[in-house]
Amino acid sequence: MTHHRSMKPLLDALNDRQEAGSPVQFWLRDDDAIEPTMPLDNLLTLIDRFSIPVTLAVIPARSGEALATRLRKADNIAVAVHGWSHQNHAPATEKKQELGLHRPIEETVAELTRGYADILQRHASQFVPLMVPPWNRIDAAIVDTLHDIGFRGLSTFGDQASMAIPMINTHIDVIDWKGSRGGRTTAELVDELVNLISSTRTPIGVLTHHLVHDKQVWDFLEQLFAATSSHAGAKWVRINDLLP
Repeated sequence: MTHHRSMKPLLDALNDRQEAGSPVQFWLRDDDAIEPTMPLDNLLTLIDRFSIPVTLAVIPARSGEALATRLRKADNIAVAVHGWSHQNHAPATEKKQELGLHRPIEETVAELTRGYADILQRHASQFVPLMVPPWNRIDAAIVDTLHDIGFRGLSTFGDQASMAIPMINTHIDVIDWKGSRGGRTTAELVDELVNLISSTRTPIGVLTHHLVHDKQVWDFLEQLFAATSSHAGAKWVRINDLLP
């Protein structure tokens, strides 16, 4: 299999981890699934080709039976709860947030309880009790309620930590949200991955958003999966194996 030259630094880093006998663990989270679409098909085809397990963060209030039916036909899928409706309740002066304290906490907890039940019912065999907050933001007071709802983990972005519930975060986002809102360059992403591989021993989460991927992102993912899926210095793990 031929690899892009741009993947060489990543392959070198994986070779080092292989020699050290400590393969890098990767996991894949894709946000905002609502219904069957062409981009979702693209993602499922790609992960199928390389046998990459994916955790789909599904928006309970905006998804339904059509998505559940489509996903049941697919392998390597775990379905997590992506807030309730992906609605912003913060004022314009603040960063967008659904799970903040901008309204009574009881309302938010009721929605998350319903979202948990909805996703569990619709995606029974693929359900995973993981909360993925919209925009990766959640107030600590709401984190404290997650365990009682039934959640066993929380996934945001970066190195945020919580005492209240185990966190399994993502670290690399393929989209340039602050700039072009298109795909970030392969060189940039590889650079970030190599830095993480050398500095961390925790599983590295790759965050994708199938509905907004451009060609650059699809190309990068294909190269990444090709480089890592059969490399002894890398292992793509299922979210179920990361949850306590």
